[in-house]
Amino acid sequence: MILAARARRAASGADADVSRFGLTVTKRVGNAVQRNRVKRRLREAVRMTGAEHARAGYDYVVIARDALLDAPFGEIVGELQEAMQRVHASS
Repeated sequence: MILAARARRAASGADADVSRFGLTVTKRVGNAVQRNRVKRRLREAVRMTGAEHARAGYDYVVIARDALLDAPFGEIVGELQEAMQRVHASS
């Protein structure tokens, strides 16, 4: 998977102190059933790791790859945690 993050500009709205996630699963991953399965797995991984590793005021985009179809769920969570740490290591 690929993780991209970007800090939002300072806003005084209700979402100024929350992190937002977007998921992208293209047709390269597989048919509709496989893509939906990957999206469900990614949503749960984000739910489990987002509260601990995500920063408020950031937007994140997770781009799925076909290897996520067969990967154990624990590995997906671990990869997402590592990716979030790498994204914020430079800031």
